[in-house]
Amino acid sequence: MAITLFIADLHLCSEEPAIAAGFLRFLAGRAREADALYILGDLFEAWIGDDDPDPLHRQMALAIKDLVDSGVPCFFIHGNRDFLLGKRFARLSGMTLLPEEKIVTLYGRKMLLLHGDTLCTDDQGYQAFRKKVHQPWLQCLFLALPLFIRKRVAAKMRADSKASNSSKSMAIMDVNPQAVIDTLERHQAQWMIHGHTHRPEIHALTANGNPAFRCVLGAWHTQGSMIKVTPEDVELIPFNF
Repeated sequence: MAITLFIADLHLCSEEPAIAAGFLRFLAGRAREADALYILGDLFEAWIGDDDPDPLHRQMALAIKDLVDSGVPCFFIHGNRDFLLGKRFARLSGMTLLPEEKIVTLYGRKMLLLHGDTLCTDDQGYQAFRKKVHQPWLQCLFLALPLFIRKRVAAKMRADSKASNSSKSMAIMDVNPQAVIDTLERHQAQWMIHGHTHRPEIHALTANGNPAFRCVLGAWHTQGSMIKVTPEDVELIPFNF
């Protein structure tokens, strides 16, 4: 049976071993049934460079590589937590890095894939921050710093982000409906799959003058979340680790 799977927002880190173990089981089980696996960002809680010797990173890379070597290609779109994940990790894991917005055609459906943070346009403070940290010169400068300094900077940024988000309304941190429509229409697509908001749902809307659908993946906090696309259906599926 033809199946393509999508996941996002695992936020893997050494402090959450249950999620890492659940992901390993997913890679060794459900993912093996797929034609392809797409990871739509925030696979890791933080990423300060491909040279970070964290053993969890190598463990996950080798597990993904094993999936790829079994015949299931894996594609990755950067999230807001792991936007610095680079070519070195991609080579080790066998993943193909995709641009921040990617159109794929699956079983007759034209689908737009993205992480989802660019749709949250009401959060102007975050969008300004995002624009700044995605400047190539700043990324090169950061990656040239010693690893221990990068760790301190990343920890400070995460603390600042947590404090900032605690004072924001849930509505501000969700997608802007018009941004969703504008993005679909710019790509002339009727299907969108993204993560980031941690609000799993399949939303019906109208774009390009026709019915459209926005499929939102859940985060892997206490259970897994995936979207399964087949010739017959598009399903949002929660599952136990």
